[in-house]
Amino acid sequence: MKWIAVFCGSRSGASVSFSNAAREFGKQLAVRNIGLVYGGASTGLMGIVADAVLDSGGSAVGVLPHSLATRERAHTQLTELVLVDTLAERKQQMAERSDAFVALPGGFGTLDEVFEMITWTQLRLQAKPVGILNIDGFYDHQLAMTDVQVQQGFVPPEHTDMLIAVSEPEALIDQLLTAAESISSR
Repeated sequence: MKWIAVFCGSRSGASVSFSNAAREFGKQLAVRNIGLVYGGASTGLMGIVADAVLDSGGSAVGVLPHSLATRERAHTQLTELVLVDTLAERKQQMAERSDAFVALPGGFGTLDEVFEMITWTQLRLQAKPVGILNIDGFYDHQLAMTDVQVQQGFVPPEHTDMLIAVSEPEALIDQLLTAAESISSR
């Protein structure tokens, strides 16, 4: 695995745990020689994970729509910054450049991005692992909703295996690497 796309907030959130986990996740990517592909901002968890990757000697590629370059403050120290026209193009570029996807805490945009990647996997438009870094139970309610979707017959039970939810950065990367090996051997 060479690149992981990270979806997360352009804000840091209410808990210092989110920032600490984003920093640790970025550091672990660099230590394992895995590059970061992310939304390109210098603010919030996005900026924290990118700074951690760069500070640890890793590579970070940002993909940012022109319209958000000022609002989200484009990161100026990246290995590469790709400016695109739309949010859809941002997701497409991130998907093409990545071997796996991870969601850290974030808002509606983060949910949109990670669930689109899960949907692409479900529809067999891609075969890349998708993970959630469930810091301090941030995604517990969303994961419970997924159980409801299964119970009510909207999501096949075997499709819940497409989403790896773990609370520790190192463990999530380990599981993504294992999942990627499993996918590539099929």
